[in-house]
Amino acid sequence: MQTRYKGILCILSAAFFFALMGLCVRMSGDVPSIQKSFFRNLVAALVALALLWKARPAIHPDRTAWWELFFRSFFGTLGIWCNFYAVDHLVLADASMLNKMSPFFAILFSFFLLREKVSLFQAGAVIAAFCGCVMIVRPTGLVTDLFPSLVGLTGGACAGLAYTMVRMLSKRKVPGPFIVFFFSAFSCVAAAPWLLLDYHPMTGGQLLWLLLAGAAAAGGQFSITAAYSFAPARELSVYDYAQVLFSALLGFLFFRQVPDLWSWAGYVVICGAAVAMFLYTRRHSEPADSAAK
Repeated sequence: MQTRYKGILCILSAAFFFALMGLCVRMSGDVPSIQKSFFRNLVAALVALALLWKARPAIHPDRTAWWELFFRSFFGTLGIWCNFYAVDHLVLADASMLNKMSPFFAILFSFFLLREKVSLFQAGAVIAAFCGCVMIVRPTGLVTDLFPSLVGLTGGACAGLAYTMVRMLSKRKVPGPFIVFFFSAFSCVAAAPWLLLDYHPMTGGQLLWLLLAGAAAAGGQFSITAAYSFAPARELSVYDYAQVLFSALLGFLFFRQVPDLWSWAGYVVICGAAVAMFLYTRRHSEPADSAAK
């Protein structure tokens, strides 16, 4: 039981670190989202490279795995660009919640790509989550309100597809640090042409905020890795939604942002769907676990 509590503490730590990353990205000011992502991923790539150098795991991806690594990195990069854009243009809590649609998108992509069965209950949870998403997006006809929300939702979809690719890679026994390094290095290379053609000079303070964003992201990754070493995902995933609360708190403290009632209603619906999925998955996993014993 104590290991489960350690896992919960670690996943809450990850939620805080990722909320802190969003704050640092916002604090870095008027810098293009792609340029911000470059420095964020540069830190992650260096950390992952250090882990690979220390562990020196056996890495032998086959041809299919290389394609899966490419698609994981491609859609993961798009997801980060969209998320950073949303963080810059929306209330932090709204941007965080739209990004947290990724598990529901992962269910859809797992159905189409992995042929995993989706129960009627899971389908209902996905529909409920999208209804909550509509409450946050609130199509008002104003491009300034709608476009950043749609970009943020697209980021959640890309992240969901990237996580599906990670699941496929894990089945092929590709080491986690290598996946992180490949993705981070890919993102840096993808951002390089934009930096060369349209680099925006930064102050020392802006660079510091972006490096802190990378450090916070690395802290989040380490915390997640530790969390799932203590307890299975079905016991922890719901606690990851604490990131929305942390984002709301940081947004209020630093920017005096207060989500409106429609946004809070959307948070409740999406988090409610996530809790229901958590309980459903846990209940249906216990018989399988007992049979395995």
